[in-house]
Amino acid sequence: SLDLAALATQHAQFKDWWWKVQIGKCYYRLGLYREAEKQFKSALKQQDMVDTILYLAKVYLRLDQPVTALNLFKQGLERFPGEVTLICGIARIYEEMNNISSAAEYYKDVLKQDNTHVEAIACIGSNHFYSDQPEIALRFYRRLLQMGVYNCQLFNNLGLCCFYAQQYDMTLSSFERALFLAENEEETADVWYNLGHVAVGIGDLNLAYQCFKLTLVNNNDYAEAYNNLAVLEMRKGHIEQARALLQTASSLAPHMYEPHFNFAILSEKVGDLQRSYTAAQKSEEAFPGHVDTQQLIKQLKQHFATL
Repeated sequence: SLDLAALATQHAQFKDWWWKVQIGKCYYRLGLYREAEKQFKSALKQQDMVDTILYLAKVYLRLDQPVTALNLFKQGLERFPGEVTLICGIARIYEEMNNISSAAEYYKDVLKQDNTHVEAIACIGSNHFYSDQPEIALRFYRRLLQMGVYNCQLFNNLGLCCFYAQQYDMTLSSFERALFLAENEEETADVWYNLGHVAVGIGDLNLAYQCFKLTLVNNNDYAEAYNNLAVLEMRKGHIEQARALLQTASSLAPHMYEPHFNFAILSEKVGDLQRSYTAAQKSEEAFPGHVDTQQLIKQLKQHFATL
């Protein structure tokens, strides 16, 4: 394809922007991002196109230059005001940079231009859910249902929103529908994991235990489920099982602070202060602002000082 596009560009005396974009695409697929960047830039000089801007932004994201991609999208919006794909591109980058508030603002701009944009509605709904506004999130997810979106993820999110908005009559039916629509084991595992949370919320720990077990049956690398199972085992007094589950969770997801913190608490209870201190330090590395971890480290330091 690259050879064909190169010959066609030569035949067009390097004046046809379309062939330059095709060469850029070939370079992108081959992993030659700097060469792809040159081709897309050259094509943009000859013909200003939204697609070319999107391809060039993809190159910058692969080169780990999100700010350059943002600037490119913003320049593109000056030339193509209100272009949904460009606004959506900016929102996605902000979301990946964990700047959720800016991402939500841009997704709202997307909806001003196209009020049936599924991704924007879903992301704004998700933002409201994590901002402790499940009732508002529920509105957005119901809007998606009205638009004909019918998949496992949507019913999974609906179930969670209904639970946290205390609409218990809808919670289980939403999760049942999500399980029915799940297309693979990862999706099934997510639904069972959320059902486990619902069970913990209503105080049915036996059901929660079964749900987390079913999560691991469908996805054996689900670190959060290992962590939660360990907590349930701790409550039953099964120390060794809890310890093994927490070690598995922390090895699968070293970025999570919960397994480290729970392991520190468990070790402290059985009197293994050295292990407890090591785990608490790992927890603090993963989440420096966690107050309980800081208090535990303080207590352990006092223990060591008295020894």
